[in-house]
Amino acid sequence: MNMQHIELLMGTVSRIVWGWPLITFLLAVGFYFSYKLKVLKFSRLKLSVKYILERENGQGDISIFAALCTALSATLGTGSIVGMAVAITVGGPGALFWLWVSSIFSFATKYAEGVLAIKYRQIGTDGSVSGGPMYYIRNGLKNTALANAFALFGMITTLIGTGTLVQSNSIVVAFSSFGIHHSVSTIVLTVIVAAVTIGGLQRIAAVSEKIVPLMTIFYIGAAIIVLLINCSKIPHLFRLILHSAFAPKSILGAGAGITTMIAASVGVSRGIYSHEAGLGSAAIAAAAAKTNSPVKQGFVSMAGALLSVIICTMTALVILVTCGDTLLTGTQTLEGVRLTSHAFGQGLGIAWIGKYVVNLSLILFAFTTIIGWNYYGEKCTQYIFGDKSVFPYKIIFILFVAIGPFFKINAVFALADIVMGFMAIPNLIGLIGLRKAVIGETEAFFSCSNK
Repeated sequence: MNMQHIELLMGTVSRIVWGWPLITFLLAVGFYFSYKLKVLKFSRLKLSVKYILERENGQGDISIFAALCTALSATLGTGSIVGMAVAITVGGPGALFWLWVSSIFSFATKYAEGVLAIKYRQIGTDGSVSGGPMYYIRNGLKNTALANAFALFGMITTLIGTGTLVQSNSIVVAFSSFGIHHSVSTIVLTVIVAAVTIGGLQRIAAVSEKIVPLMTIFYIGAAIIVLLINCSKIPHLFRLILHSAFAPKSILGAGAGITTMIAASVGVSRGIYSHEAGLGSAAIAAAAAKTNSPVKQGFVSMAGALLSVIICTMTALVILVTCGDTLLTGTQTLEGVRLTSHAFGQGLGIAWIGKYVVNLSLILFAFTTIIGWNYYGEKCTQYIFGDKSVFPYKIIFILFVAIGPFFKINAVFALADIVMGFMAIPNLIGLIGLRKAVIGETEAFFSCSNK
């Protein structure tokens, strides 16, 4: 079997794994918690901001804000820039609507993961904490096999794709747009990643605290400027999104081949990739927060999902408001990062500014994803093989970052998607199995006093 056949096979398996059964499972879990946790109203989102900024002297390794930034560093990856461009190209403007719909339920899933991360985390003899799905599945659900499965898939996902090859390859490609040779950018990236990750969670969190807020403000700010310049088109744009969500053929024409099912599938899966609700990865970082309140951490985790959706929305709106006509007529030949870069350039009126905005954002988003997922993989490896495995894991991780730009990774991308899908299954089973714990913690919190 040659490489082309392997890539086709892996792509087929990836589409099966991320088909409607898994997506339906993810949405069903989100819908269940949204229905049962009636306290999770939009009016309570302000609590997320309150708890993020709150200084609490609970057990933990890093502050609540640092834990959120660490989780966001892993979540806000290249998918927020490249993934949304692909979603709009494949699923049409309606894909954004379905992303919004699926994300409404994702907030409750993220909340549940945050609650369980604190409730069932493990405190070491040295005071350090470990948590995440493998711990709440083992300590809460009492299912060691499922816990081991999550940790194994989490470790593999980190090493072969999400945390290494995919991101380092994207960074080098972005640097090449500025005329920097790939060997130079690879060496610099590898050295910086090594310096940060070998320093452990404290250094990862310190870097994330500085980069994540700045890159978020920078990217969202640039998108807002584009939307303000083109504000007259926005009312029509929202009508287009809604119409395309339910009747794409009447908007795009039957020749485009986009159906409501395709728009929904692409939008929902893009949302899941964006906020990672249901995958359980962010719960690993949430468990390290200095708080003794599972509910407070749940609200903070929910804020992370909201920010991910906002960034994806900004990317999609910029593309549609600047390149919508060419997308609708089928004359747009650009895709992926080139489409996003072109859209920002068009919106800001100067092409080279668009290139700098998008590629600088891509570099920062991808870099923070590397260091965030490094921590996830470290905790999964530690869970399976013990403390002595952490340093060898870091060395292997750094080597994968270094070879990423030189790797033919189409099949690896698909393999990473498959393993990430397998991560979600034990986590979702854990969430459903521990639903009474989530509901009980929430009801107890809000019955004590006015929070």
